[in-house]
Amino acid sequence: MHVVASANGRLALTLKIAIPEMASCQQLVTVTTKHWDDLNAIVQFYERPAGGVTSWRRLGNPFPAVIGERGLAWGIGVHGTGKVGEPEKREGDKKAPAGIFRFGDVFGTARPDQVRFLRLPYRQVTPTTEAIDDPKSKYYNQVVDRTSVTHPDWASSESMLQVGGRYRLGVIIEHNAAAYPGFGSCIFFHVWDPSYPATTGCTATSFGHLVQLLRWLDPKKNPLIVQLPVDRYQQLKRRWGLPALPSNETYGTHKAYESHRYHKSHPSAAPGTR
Repeated sequence: MHVVASANGRLALTLKIAIPEMASCQQLVTVTTKHWDDLNAIVQFYERPAGGVTSWRRLGNPFPAVIGERGLAWGIGVHGTGKVGEPEKREGDKKAPAGIFRFGDVFGTARPDQVRFLRLPYRQVTPTTEAIDDPKSKYYNQVVDRTSVTHPDWASSESMLQVGGRYRLGVIIEHNAAAYPGFGSCIFFHVWDPSYPATTGCTATSFGHLVQLLRWLDPKKNPLIVQLPVDRYQQLKRRWGLPALPSNETYGTHKAYESHRYHKSHPSAAPGTR
């Protein structure tokens, strides 16, 4: 995707009228929230036998997730960059990227022979696996093995093994794939730790639901993920060829959230900048 950057470091904000990648998409994951600032989300899977105009079929039941501590903001993906007057994703803003994105590699602490059910590429997290969030680094928005880099040039990164159980398993969401400096980095869909009410920009759910997602995803079916506030989703549904959402969705009322909804006595979101 070609994106025009201005002299002041901002990107030209555009939303595509039509998204060519949707034509070949046979698996879609929706992550919707009540509003831009909500940290609770509902996840739903959809599939169809072929791309284009064939109808979407809802797969299974919706389930809860959490996103960035400060909600959603337009990211950079197959949808474009965003809309003037609406939130824009930036490094360290603790917002999850809104839009439509491809999936990248799966990662986790298991050995490759323990996750043979996966169809997406897999990389094992080791003591030297780092997620680079330094906008000045040429490795910005990449997950790298430090031992494979001759001259590490970053001043800031996340040691993924030290994160612990949250990175027991996860998949990369390809936000800002061109790595425009400062527009957000290393966005994942990973395991939710109930000790934290939200993330610093990723999407997180229970280990069981994450395994369900990763067993299902098939790169041959060109899977995509869409993350939007529900009202924005409804506005863009016909234009982008999105499926109808379940009519009984509720936000922030699922039992999984009842004892962990955000309030001032909670610890901050899970560490990281995003």
